[in-house]
Amino acid sequence: MAEAPSGEVLLYEAPDGGVRVEVKLDRDTVWLTQQQMADLFGRERSVVTKHIRNTFQEGELDPAATCAKFAQVRTEGARTVSREVDHFNLDVVISVGYRVKSLRGTQFRLWATRTLRDHLVQGYTLNRQRFEHNARELEAALALVRKAAAGEALSTDQGRGLVDVIARYTQTFLLLQRYDEGLLVEPQGIVGGLLPPALEARAAIVRLKRDLLARGEATQLFGREREDGLAALLGNLDQSVLGEPAYPTVETKAAHL
Repeated sequence: MAEAPSGEVLLYEAPDGGVRVEVKLDRDTVWLTQQQMADLFGRERSVVTKHIRNTFQEGELDPAATCAKFAQVRTEGARTVSREVDHFNLDVVISVGYRVKSLRGTQFRLWATRTLRDHLVQGYTLNRQRFEHNARELEAALALVRKAAAGEALSTDQGRGLVDVIARYTQTFLLLQRYDEGLLVEPQGIVGGLLPPALEARAAIVRLKRDLLARGEATQLFGREREDGLAALLGNLDQSVLGEPAYPTVETKAAHL
């Protein structure tokens, strides 16, 4: 049984107005106590408790995944106290609703499903807006970093080197974060692109290696070809699938290369 933080509370009212229940929304599901289920289904609490126990004993649901404790404020005599009370998620509510053959159970399931879907959509929209705002701020900061690197403000090689690293890896971070958020879209590519002969490609790699070694950004291991691997790789990029190029744009060829 999991310990759970308190979440948002929503008010559910049955279509016939016969029952109103305060529903806790947390961890992408809704939660009710045994007493709330009894009120919702119009059954005794002991009946609900029996069906919950059977649901777990029969292996239909896992109590560790579907039951959590939430703090609930109660009035006991003249005192107001906070108690940890067992709550059960929508899976348990649906199971008990089926077992007691309650129409209100079906109505609650429809309401809960719609409510959860709306919250997920709203949450995605807010997260997307928040990410795009942060991305714009980060891109603006990156522009300032690049501007500073090109100017007179940084006078030491160490300072310029640090700025260069920040500028490079910020762009990488932006791309990775967009990928994680599901916001990375395939850019428009340039159709075509001629692959160089293997001999010409090897010469280009030699020139690149020489340049990187001079800047201290590579070692002698860079650009070492394994047997005739480069020619085979270039040949693979020229393949077709069902009569269409497997890598139709310059960008896809470059990415796979």
